Amino acid sequence: MNLNPEKITDYASHFIKVLIDYSPKLISAFIILFVGLYAIRLINRFIRRLMISRDLEPTLTKFLADILLWILRILLFVAFIDKLGIGTSSFVAILGAMGLAIGLSLQGSLSNFAGGMLIILFKPFKVGNFIEAQGVSGTVCEIQIFVTKLTTSNNQTIFIPNGSLSNGTIINYSLLENRRADLNIAISYNTDIRKAKEIITSVLNSNPKILKTPAAEVSVKSLTDSGIQLAVRPWAKNEDFWAVYSDTLQDCKKAFDAAGITIQPYIMEYSKKEIV
Repeated sequence: MNLNPEKITDYASHFIKVLIDYSPKLISAFIILFVGLYAIRLINRFIRRLMISRDLEPTLTKFLADILLWILRILLFVAFIDKLGIGTSSFVAILGAMGLAIGLSLQGSLSNFAGGMLIILFKPFKVGNFIEAQGVSGTVCEIQIFVTKLTTSNNQTIFIPNGSLSNGTIINYSLLENRRADLNIAISYNTDIRKAKEIITSVLNSNPKILKTPAAEVSVKSLTDSGIQLAVRPWAKNEDFWAVYSDTLQDCKKAFDAAGITIQPYIMEYSKKEIV
């Protein structure tokens, strides 16, 4: 193959001319790229520090900072290729189509993501709280973007999707400092109600874990066919709740035995239908 020196010279001259003509765009595009990357790094650090100073959840802080980082990088890339003279309309259309396809295929995950954002922002509970939701209860050990992880009292781990969790009823037992135990004790109709209430009140007053304020309550809840239902309502700190719950039942049983009072067992009552 014979190479024509004149054509090679012409090609080289044309290439150098195009390069000289295009060099301002090329230089300015790379300046935008490097300056933009440095600015994005500074903005990301500032946003992280700002969210940490506002006491946002660490999970939310990291997630929002990462989302912002990638959004700024995509915008910088679009500005970079636009400065190079490459058309961006088709590129933006492709990104939109990809976003729509991903959104349709991940509807359930997006619902859980939105639920996780709501939980982290509005804080109906936080790590360490004991909650009841979606038919289960446990201590919150981690709030993730898509699921919330609970640990039950028997050391089982439960993962609840944030979408259903944020749209359902949540009972947070740890939100307030004190908690009331709702106990029911049944006695027979032969028992002196006043004496039984005095015994229970004495038991409550002798337990140092039961709070004096608000005061515990002992009252007649209902009169049933099987006996008299007494409502016992002691208050305790959250950390002492289950100890107070158990000790109250145990101490009341001991005190009733000492006083000769028998706790009335629960009797299942059936309704009889007439057979025609």
